Amino acid sequence: MIYYVGILDGADDVWGVRIPDCPGCHGGGTTPEAAISDAISALREWAAEMRADGVEVPAARTAAEILADPENRPDFAAGESAVLIPLMLDAGRTVRANVTFDAGLLEAIDAEAERRGLTRSAFLASAARAKIEARH
Repeated sequence: MIYYVGILDGADDVWGVRIPDCPGCHGGGTTPEAAISDAISALREWAAEMRADGVEVPAARTAAEILADPENRPDFAAGESAVLIPLMLDAGRTVRANVTFDAGLLEAIDAEAERRGLTRSAFLASAARAKIEARH
């Protein structure tokens, strides 16, 4: 998985994340966590649109490279900070995987998937994606 450096800024209930390597891609929210989550979603959508338009998604610079860039580094004195934003793009193909669960857990997974109108696979994929994206 690729991680882009995002610049988090804000105060009170207005927060934003800009991603210097991805012009025009940013997220916002009422908390730093909400802004980061929104930036993760925005980055996925932004990259998918770039690919759909036949444009290559820019390479992610390292945190050290961003911090050394006077035009893009966080303004720490103003309260900005650097955060990592994962990019997880769909490959456009499914792959069968054999996994093992406790029987009780599998029953709970199936019940929750059914309650949400999802297949087991769709439920597990969405749960895994949510867990990975919440890693901030």
